[in-house]
Amino acid sequence: MVISIALVNDYEVVVRGLSSMLRAYQNRVRILELDVNRELSQPVDIVLYDTFAATQGDRAELHALAANPLAAKVAVYSWNIDDALVRAALANGAHGYISKGLPARQLVAALEEIHHGSAKIYAALPGTGAVVAGDWPGREEGLTQREAEVLALITQGLSNTEIADRAHLSVNSVKTYIRSCYRRIGVNSRTNAVLWGIEHGFRPDRMRVTNPEPEPGAG
Repeated sequence: MVISIALVNDYEVVVRGLSSMLRAYQNRVRILELDVNRELSQPVDIVLYDTFAATQGDRAELHALAANPLAAKVAVYSWNIDDALVRAALANGAHGYISKGLPARQLVAALEEIHHGSAKIYAALPGTGAVVAGDWPGREEGLTQREAEVLALITQGLSNTEIADRAHLSVNSVKTYIRSCYRRIGVNSRTNAVLWGIEHGFRPDRMRVTNPEPEPGAG
């Protein structure tokens, strides 16, 4: 049985990157929609909610998504596998919580298990190493996903305290990511970082792609 999926995030490059990651598994998962700041338009078995530069699973956005009658189930896809955050997401309506540290084959297996109502939490095994999966704005400039996420939130106008709250990081960690981000993109002020972000695709998008096709020659 092929599971129907909608991928949800505020950035086109993120959902397209995730779609590309799953392209080898079209016999098991079928992506019906890429939703970028848009609501679902058709029923799907699972909505995969990518938390890149978005609110985490403990906030109202996930609750509203889980309550949408078009979404049979919702899974959170995140680097944050903090126990309290996972519990809050599940209490908020998520049917599963998946680490971005999983390779594509394990991500697909997790989606299948969530669809069939089995285990809910999927964390990468210790010592397996980081999996660089999907895509994000600024990757081609050498930004890590965490640095890119912080820069995206800076570009949206959030303060360090607001970024820490949104991304579930300490303020000191946010400052560390900001400093490393500045070095990578060659700026020395928040104003210049925002301008750089605007010029390089760090403002949220708004679009929907139905039945996305894999990119020609991808893979």
